[in-house]
Amino acid sequence: GSYAETYSPRLSRWGSAPVPGSSRILRRAAERRMSEQGKGSAPASAAAPAPGSDTYKGWLFKWTNYLKGYQRRWFVLSNGLLSYYRTQAEMAHTCRGTINLATAHIDTEDACNIVLSSGGRTYHLKASTEVERQRWVTALELAKAKAIRMMNDQSDDSGDEEPTSQSDRSEIQGTLKILVSKLDDLSTCNDLIAKHGAALQRSLSELEGLKVPVEGGEKIKAVNERATLFRITSNAMINACRDFLDLAETHSRRWQRALQYEREQRIHLEETIEQLAKQHNSLERACERLHKEEASDEDENTEYFDAMEDSPEFITVTATENTQHRSVTHRDPYFLYLAKQQRRTHVPDKPNYSLNLWSIMKNCIGKELSKIPMPVNFNEPLSMLQRLTEDLEYHELLDKAARCDSSLEQMCLVAAFSVSSYSTTVHRTAKPFNPLLGETYELDRQEEFGYRSLCEQVSHHPPAAAHHVISQRGWTLWQEITIASKFRGKYLSIMPLGAIHLQFHSSGNHYVWRKVTSTVHNIIVGKLWIDQSGDIEIVNHRTKETCQLKFSPYSYFSRDVPRKVTGMVADSEGQAHYILSGTWDDKIESAKIIQSSRGGSGSEGKQKTVYQTLSPKLLWKKYPLPENAENMYYFSALALTLNEPEEGVGLTDSRLRPDQKLMEEGRWDEANSEKQRLEEKQRAVRRRREAEASDAVDEGKEYEGYQPLWFHQRRDSVTGETNFVYNGGYWEAKERQDWSMCPNIF
Repeated sequence: GSYAETYSPRLSRWGSAPVPGSSRILRRAAERRMSEQGKGSAPASAAAPAPGSDTYKGWLFKWTNYLKGYQRRWFVLSNGLLSYYRTQAEMAHTCRGTINLATAHIDTEDACNIVLSSGGRTYHLKASTEVERQRWVTALELAKAKAIRMMNDQSDDSGDEEPTSQSDRSEIQGTLKILVSKLDDLSTCNDLIAKHGAALQRSLSELEGLKVPVEGGEKIKAVNERATLFRITSNAMINACRDFLDLAETHSRRWQRALQYEREQRIHLEETIEQLAKQHNSLERACERLHKEEASDEDENTEYFDAMEDSPEFITVTATENTQHRSVTHRDPYFLYLAKQQRRTHVPDKPNYSLNLWSIMKNCIGKELSKIPMPVNFNEPLSMLQRLTEDLEYHELLDKAARCDSSLEQMCLVAAFSVSSYSTTVHRTAKPFNPLLGETYELDRQEEFGYRSLCEQVSHHPPAAAHHVISQRGWTLWQEITIASKFRGKYLSIMPLGAIHLQFHSSGNHYVWRKVTSTVHNIIVGKLWIDQSGDIEIVNHRTKETCQLKFSPYSYFSRDVPRKVTGMVADSEGQAHYILSGTWDDKIESAKIIQSSRGGSGSEGKQKTVYQTLSPKLLWKKYPLPENAENMYYFSALALTLNEPEEGVGLTDSRLRPDQKLMEEGRWDEANSEKQRLEEKQRAVRRRREAEASDAVDEGKEYEGYQPLWFHQRRDSVTGETNFVYNGGYWEAKERQDWSMCPNIF
């Protein structure tokens, strides 16, 4: 099992922004807008010196989002940093973003595109012409090479000043003392290697003198040569260590000065940010006073959505409407249900076992993690299939949506449901168990809530799970999720692939959307935390109505609320009808648009759309976590019940998985042993299938290969993709209690 292999967006996508282009219509419209903006503008080279000089400037088009597409921005390449601004005038006061080329990856997509990525940030850029693109690529590559050289070749050019801080000197001297001690240990090991190596060579020389077959003598000679090489290498290693220590002593003062400089810069930056915040606050108060004087007839509860970079360029104004209310009465059906049904409300507290994640992950940088075995210490006692089932925690949103007469109102509730699946991930940094091939999980809540859910692990590499839910309250949901993951060193990106389908029985409205990227930060040091970022486009394929949702990535410098989600619901003609806002860990509200108009000009002279709306209406609110949740893996009330034993479930059900159950009981050493046994059993079955397939090929026969029990592959008529859909038969088998078809996977 892997650290990320099964991390769904329920935990999910654990990022860089998605590559634009999932909507061909939006992309083509963006291309047209970009082309129109570029007409009549001066070429980038007009203000830029030749590539290779210290500074290179010019206009490029930068992809922002699906609502705005490509936007014209002023880019400045200087001292190994690429920065951009909305206008040239902004260079004096507001930088919109910067990428350090020393650590950046430069890629080219087509004739005019450039893609820059560094540290989780990605810029998709487009030049006006192919020639202009080539000039920028040349300038960027030269600047990158120069930045790397400067980073590697910094020399000690300052005299013999003493460190400015006594504590700094003590700290570095202490470090050097430890290095000396470690070097002594290495020297001792080197002496032992030399001693034992010499003895080994003597023994080998004696063997060479014996009468042995020619082939044996040659092998002994080869081993002797390798032993000699080993001694030479160990001596080289110890010499390199001595050189490193000498270098450390030589440059210790420069390190101290650099440390002091960085501290001073940090203090200066903090003071500057504080001053900017004060100035910004004063400007906001002045703006509010001016706004009240000039537009006293507007509601005091007027709400604004900042039309900043990578955000929708619109402003919403809340209209005065007595019949609208900001909130609705919030019920918690799961807590009511638990009180009624006496389902369990706790699991054993998580043991306080420590394990260094970095010690395992450091060898996985840049690799696909689906084949890296991980101990249960990083898990939570639920499987990926159970985690996927947690998407149904707020199923009542779909029950309510099924009763909607308006498809646009229904879209708002579907959007809220799509966001709600991320609500528990803010605290759930542990990974779920990777399901074994053929493992299943059922959740039968038909009597209480009207739905039945079934998941099955249909593929192991790549890991893929199929999910089918049918509700007596008027809807069916199905999805197939394949997890792609990459460990980047400081953070881990989880990219769930596959579409989620939702169909309402009475109207036939068929909604399709995909999950966003999850990023787990502070893998190396600090407290783990999870962020969700990217865009979700929900399409009603019957009416062609759409919803665009944006999950804003966390930014230290942003004044926006963390975990922010904004969106817009539009009809088939692209006319906006609802504005959505909230956070993925708390709540989502919708505001009905009653009027739209062109507002004031932005920083580049472009007008913003002003939407006048009714008061926001609460669509979804997160349930409070159970008492003592922090010691129970931060499980929600639903999650606490998922692994509770139930009679009559399939023999492959996750509740019956022994290593997961042992972990839940706090017996982690036994759980790790069981996990190893199960994974080796699974590998043995795979090797047997591979041998059978090879034999079939040799005999000229067809070999069908592994087939899931409850799902089969078919091409989806809506998306055109091949995915797994439910066969039927599981609930009938449960009724008969006939599980003879189930494989023995535990």
